[in-house]
Amino acid sequence: MKLNIVAFSIPLFIGFIALEYYITKKKRLGEFQLHNMIANISVGIAERLLDVFVAALFFYVYSNIQHRYGLFQIKPTMLLWLLLLIATDFVWYWYHRLGHEVNLLWALHVVHHQSEEFNYTVSARITSFQALARGCFWCVLPFIGFPASMITSVLLVHGLYPFFIHTKLIGKLGILEYLIVTPSHHRVHHASNEQYLDKNYGDVFIIWDKLFGTFKKEEDETEITYGLTKPLDTYSFLWQHFHFLVEILLAAKQEKSMIGKLKIIFGRPDSLSPTLRLKAEQIFNVKQNKSTTLERPLNTYVLWQISLLLISLFVFLLFEKNIPIFISIIYTTFTLLTLINCGAIMEQKRWVFSIEFARICLLLLIPIYQLQSNPIILVGGAIILLVTARYKYLQERYLQLLYRYSLI
Repeated sequence: MKLNIVAFSIPLFIGFIALEYYITKKKRLGEFQLHNMIANISVGIAERLLDVFVAALFFYVYSNIQHRYGLFQIKPTMLLWLLLLIATDFVWYWYHRLGHEVNLLWALHVVHHQSEEFNYTVSARITSFQALARGCFWCVLPFIGFPASMITSVLLVHGLYPFFIHTKLIGKLGILEYLIVTPSHHRVHHASNEQYLDKNYGDVFIIWDKLFGTFKKEEDETEITYGLTKPLDTYSFLWQHFHFLVEILLAAKQEKSMIGKLKIIFGRPDSLSPTLRLKAEQIFNVKQNKSTTLERPLNTYVLWQISLLLISLFVFLLFEKNIPIFISIIYTTFTLLTLINCGAIMEQKRWVFSIEFARICLLLLIPIYQLQSNPIILVGGAIILLVTARYKYLQERYLQLLYRYSLI
């Protein structure tokens, strides 16, 4: 049985998050806002899960490019491993920089900058859309001749390091500040203070920022404000992922010529009108309600769902090479629905019952697939028919139970 050791990154990260939370609380260095943490981890769960498919896709792409078009036949030596790490970081710098300077790429990257806090949970805010985009940038590496096995191995290390720079607990690191990206550098990158905007794009090495004029040192006397310059005041899993794409579409729709539309799509984010966000929120009935206080039972329900997802994700990743594709698709869909559901519950939306109904239907498919038993099919069909027939009544009862301590 083949095990995927990447799965152990989950308990490792959770352990460091817990340690950071403990130290922060003990030293009274600030608060960890519960719903921000849940929103951050939710994005990370989706990315880790979908990365199973994204990584497999790009391994095939890199391998194909290297065998067909690779300029050199590179063999893994110590020097070439180091050169690959440097090349990977160099490509990342330009992807990351363009991700802040081009609307279309910013739409994929903006999720990472939405948190108004800065801690290890923020490192989880990477979307699969962003993973796909930067995977395309890294296609230059197999063209040079680096084999897919080397590239994916280096990407694991390259992806692990940034987790540790998303913290306020670690100060400046002396001589290391001149070579590698430190928490101090990355705090500047996540700041929305005007003097810090669009700075420090490096992932492992800070030398690229110093070379290309995008470096900014953290000033001790400046209090950093984190998040977007126009904060996204919602916990909605879907809206966090798609709001800027909607804003781009609304702006492009106002342009009559194709040239004008392309300028919007590939223009700079600061060129879009701030009023587009409000217009988009009105169209999709997105309410700004991060200040809404959720009662403890509601928090507990969401926390249990996220906790169980983390456990199940660890098991799924560990054994993913042995899981049938049908079960993988069911689990992936169920997980994404759960994340949407948790965000909607924190927003106290009424349509969460529809998501619950869809999750029940998905769960019933698993025993039907595994047992292929007529009684199971009959029972599953009966449950679906019952819920469908009594949908309105069950919806009202569910919402009353779910939001019994809150106004909806």
